[in-house]
Amino acid sequence: MRVCLASTSPARLMLLRQAGIEPLTQSPDVDEDAVAAAAAAERGADLPPADLVLLLARAKAAAVARKLATDATFDGLVIGGDSMFALGGRVYGKPYTPEEATRRWQEMRGATGILHSGHSVYRVAPGAEPIEATATAEAAVTFADDISDAEIAAYVASGEPLHVAGAFTVDSLGGAFITRVDGDPSTVVGMSLSTIRRLAAELGVQWTDLWS
Repeated sequence: MRVCLASTSPARLMLLRQAGIEPLTQSPDVDEDAVAAAAAAERGADLPPADLVLLLARAKAAAVARKLATDATFDGLVIGGDSMFALGGRVYGKPYTPEEATRRWQEMRGATGILHSGHSVYRVAPGAEPIEATATAEAAVTFADDISDAEIAAYVASGEPLHVAGAFTVDSLGGAFITRVDGDPSTVVGMSLSTIRRLAAELGVQWTDLWS
């Protein structure tokens, strides 16, 4: 049973590898901003974080599943995911700039936010129409209240927080600044493994059959 990760995220790839799965990877080539904007225009307002991450996860997985459905050699699962961090009523994606990452860390210091993660899994098999299972997962993340401005500056200078949802990691340099995670810890890394396992089962696939 093969697995294709519809993402170029190093964190999601590492997560699957640590779980015993060696996936193919394909870029979904999805304009996330355009997808989100179209959904907001249709609704007349921005989507709640849980709805938005699921929408984007489904768009990514569907794009790759469509490609692999024409590949007679692929028989397995396509996994798509998306994450966003909500704090104090605001939703944060990737900060991209040092200034924005610094501002966020000053706000997150001593606070608790929610990491929302959307999951879409497609069962793709030769000669069959792809079928999908979806779910969202959440994890509450609490940050230390004694993080100094110097520590924030050093962390931002490392470059790590600039290109990750919420401007933090739990499994690398940022982990020392996090005091508590309530929920599946892998959700904070990029995908909830327990959720992916459940979705695979819904599609008739046993998790251990995905091990390399």
